[in-house]
Amino acid sequence: MTSERISARTKLLGAASRLFYTDGLTATGIDTITAEAQVAKKSLYNNFSSKGELVGAYIDERHQEWLVLYQQRVDAASTPSEAVLAVFDAYIDHGEREAELGFRGCGLLNAAAELTAGSEGREAVRAHKEQVEQILLEHLREIVDDERAAILAEHCAFLLEGAMIRAGLEGQTVRLYRARELAVGLLAGLR
Repeated sequence: MTSERISARTKLLGAASRLFYTDGLTATGIDTITAEAQVAKKSLYNNFSSKGELVGAYIDERHQEWLVLYQQRVDAASTPSEAVLAVFDAYIDHGEREAELGFRGCGLLNAAAELTAGSEGREAVRAHKEQVEQILLEHLREIVDDERAAILAEHCAFLLEGAMIRAGLEGQTVRLYRARELAVGLLAGLR
């Protein structure tokens, strides 16, 4: 696809995604986004009613990216334990994709840290994290009873998020691999 055929919306969202991830929401202005996207400022407002709407589209895009990575991994899983590990692998895959930009951890958590409590963007990030925990719960229910599955799903979610935060602070994905190793041990103990 040539650059002329890429829509202004796609260019804007791509530029905003890169800039929001590397520089943050607040530090990234509209002029910087339109310059990076190589579109006129009017194109931004023809596609997004405000920077806030663009931030919302960025959050939704990151959520959808993760879901695609997770689906690819879970499709290859042949056991419930492998399906749990697919969640960890999707986090690793997402982190590895961000390495070329300079890994800063979870783009959703980074965005949420800049948004006001109760804002639509923070609620969307929370919903994503809750969906990840729900996915873990569904897979764990295939291994243990509901009560234990709920505890383990929360445990795995905390393990993932803690690893992601440390990985972001350290600028590399090593902690995500370590979290996966810990999950392997946790799952092995369930048998």
